This record gives sequence, C-alpha cells and structure tokens, in this order.
Amino acid sequence: MMMKEVSSLSPEVIWPAKVSHVPKDIFVREDIYREELKRIFYGAEWTPVAHASEVPNVGDFKTCLVGEVPLLVTRDEESEINVMYNSCSHRGAQVETKAYGNKRRFECPYHRWNFDTRGKLIGCPLKPEDSEGFSRADYPLMKPRVAIVHGLIFVTFSEETRSIEDFLDGYEGKLANAMGGDGRLVLLGYHRLTLHANWKTYHDNDAWHAPLLHMAFRMLNWQGGKGSQFVNDTGHRGFESMLSLPKGKTMLNDNSLIEYKEANFERGSCSLHLFPLFAAVKHLDSIGLRFVNPVAVNKTELHFAYFGREDDDEEMRNHRIRQSSNLLGPCGLVSMEDAAVFQRLHIGGHAPGHQIFQKGMRGQYEIPTEFSQNDESANIPSWEYYRKIMGFEKEAR
Repeated sequence: MMMKEVSSLSPEVIWPAKVSHVPKDIFVREDIYREELKRIFYGAEWTPVAHASEVPNVGDFKTCLVGEVPLLVTRDEESEINVMYNSCSHRGAQVETKAYGNKRRFECPYHRWNFDTRGKLIGCPLKPEDSEGFSRADYPLMKPRVAIVHGLIFVTFSEETRSIEDFLDGYEGKLANAMGGDGRLVLLGYHRLTLHANWKTYHDNDAWHAPLLHMAFRMLNWQGGKGSQFVNDTGHRGFESMLSLPKGKTMLNDNSLIEYKEANFERGSCSLHLFPLFAAVKHLDSIGLRFVNPVAVNKTELHFAYFGREDDDEEMRNHRIRQSSNLLGPCGLVSMEDAAVFQRLHIGGHAPGHQIFQKGMRGQYEIPTEFSQNDESANIPSWEYYRKIMGFEKEAR
C-alpha cells in the first residue's frame, strides 16, 4: 500500500490517541472535504458506480458522479461494458445529461462532436483544412480504470490503486452473498435521496442503532437472529445474520410484506460496506445496491438500486418490488428515520469535541479486532484507515 503524505490542512487536525474518539470537526470543515475528494475519491481507491444489469441491452447507458467527476457507463455493440468520462474530448463539455436511457451515439451540443458507445469519435464538423494533423482516432472519450466483479462495475482514477482482488481483500464471496448469491441480477427500480449530512456520517452508520432508532423494529417486535460482523484494515465491514421474523399477528394488515420466500434463514440478512461509500444489502428477499456520492461538505446523494434475480418468476419479481419499496427505501419501514438523524448528527458536529464510541470497546488505545453482531466498535478500523489516508497525526498518549 502506498504511503500517504502528512496532512497540510490548516488548522492541522490532531487525531485523538484514544481510538474510540473521532473529531467532530472533520464532518463540517470545507477544507477537509476538498482534501477528501483528492485523497480518497480521486485517489487510490476503487468506487462501484453501477451494476451490469442496469445497462442490459446494447446502447443502454447510465450517467453518474464520483465526487464531482462525471461518468458515462454504456453497453456497446459487442455487449461489452464501457465507462468513460462524461466530458467531450474537444472542449470538455458534459456530453450526456440524462440519468439513463438507450443511444447508439452521444452528441456534445457545443460543437456537435459525436461519440459511439465505446467513446470513439465518429463524427464532427471539422474539415481537413480546419485543423492541421487532426485525426478522429486521437480524440475518443477518456476512460478511467475499470474492474467488474459479480457484475458490479468499479472505477478508479489513480494508476497507483491496488488490484481489485487486493482491494476486496477476500470479500468477493461476501459481496456475492449480499447481491443474492452470484450477481446475476435484473434491475427492478430506483429510489434517490439527498442527505443533509457529510458523507462520512452515512459511512459511519452502525448496526447497534437499528432497534433503538427505527420504530418499525419495535412495532413489529422484530428481533435479530444470531450473526457476526466482519471488518478488515482497509475500511470494509459488514455482517451476515440469521433472520428471526415476528410470529403471529403484527401491526401490519398484511404480513406478506415481510414474508421471506428464499428461506435461507442462516444468512437471511447480510450486507457489505466497501470503503469509502458503497453498500450491498440483502434483507429478507430485498436485494439492494447503494451508490452513494458526496455532493458537498453538508450534502450526500444516496441512490438505492433494487434488483431481482435472473431466474425469478413473475410472482417472486413482484414480491421483491413490493418488499424493496416498503422496507429499505427513503421511507422504508426499517430505514425511515435515518435521513433525519443523519442531519441531526451533522448539526451536532458543529459543536466542539469528539464522537465517542462505546458499545464493544474493550480498550482505549488498541484498534479492536473482535466484534459481536451489534458492536459499534466495528467502525473503528475504518476510521483508522481514513486517518492514515488523510495523513492526520495521532496525539501522544
């Protein structure tokens, strides 16, 4: 792993010696946010931007952002996936503005340069005498590095980024589990949500809060089954757990909303959170990928994408649609309160002091390595990885 230079931010951030303490001001300082874009989102990390099933047909495309960098994801005439910078190779104008659609060519409106689904320049109004030595072959849309795992499309803007295998650190199987088993997905639909909070507030979300914050857990007497959390030293974490569903009558008029048809209760709920901001979540029969992007120091966009499996019949497909839209979206039964509490965390972050982690902490100065299912201490290794990337020095003990 490459060494990170020491932070040059002013005023300098001194990270607390106690590993359970995280400075509040890193969530609200504009200079830190700009440095995060440079070191993390434009640095040596892989960022998932789409799943191949979002562009299943020739000519399908999706646009997205990584930080402020615009990207265009396409499926070309050979059915291959392409990711290109959504910026004309002539004067840099944004080429495509729609969120998704189907096209065989993309036209920049400024000077009418046209590109195919591979990003090749196939037409422009230049004549041979207009520009000495000009060749269309020299002006394709530029492309970042790309890797695809179980259909999930990753990009990185750095040539120094480690291989995708090293980045995932043996979690390819857990990623597949969180996507329903093997990544053979069919897109069902989207929810999009703006969080009035810093991106790290979303990344820092823990497992402990769920039955305490979310009313539906209490109303449905929804108790978690046995499970485990897992983390590594490069910011990834997740959990796999047994489902334990409410028995008998609940406050729902129709309990089929929380029916579990796939019935692998040993691993009925699982998620994988990849540093810095992606999450794959399977809960009951709902399969969701969360593509999250920082917009400003106090604003984060969360794109929920919901999927079924390729071999689903119509009944299962409709069940997944109904469950996905009612459980885990912006107003889902088990996630409705998140956006509000994230905003309150951001407001509170302007007060001096630290966020202090408690549940599962068994020491103050050593990074924890063992966790129970709901310990918030599982977030600490990710914070240590973040600290090192940002070059923040620890204070002396």
